[in-house]
Amino acid sequence: MKRLNPDKLYVEFTTGVTITEPVIGRKYTLTHSDITADLFLTIGLQFAYDKVNAMRDEVLAEWRTNNGFPFLYVYVYVDGQFGPTVSAVRNAIFRRELPLALEAIRYGDRRFFIAHPDLDNAQIWIYFDSTNPEYNRLENWGTPNDYK
Repeated sequence: MKRLNPDKLYVEFTTGVTITEPVIGRKYTLTHSDITADLFLTIGLQFAYDKVNAMRDEVLAEWRTNNGFPFLYVYVYVDGQFGPTVSAVRNAIFRRELPLALEAIRYGDRRFFIAHPDLDNAQIWIYFDSTNPEYNRLENWGTPNDYK
């Protein structure tokens, strides 16, 4: 797994969120630059679709609950704009890069996790969105603590 370089991570909080609140409904939009390898994390009440590019290689995540238990729901769009023939490649790239993305979210919002230490043990569920049944799946990827 690649390790996060904190100097290459830029974090922005949008209106309605603070470094510690809210929990449920807190949304993350993680994008990157292929040229500089910079990562851009936007934390808000809405996803930052204005930061998403045509490649659709962003990682979207949000805090949700199930039976009163919080979990981090992560969404990636596997098929992309080029159709199903590229799905296998995009799926492989997402799987390779997701540990770094989760580390960026955990590090970029570290003060939130200090304020809510129990969330470090919440489950992470990742939805790989694809029209191809081979890649369309929901998977458990551990806890935020695994990406510290």
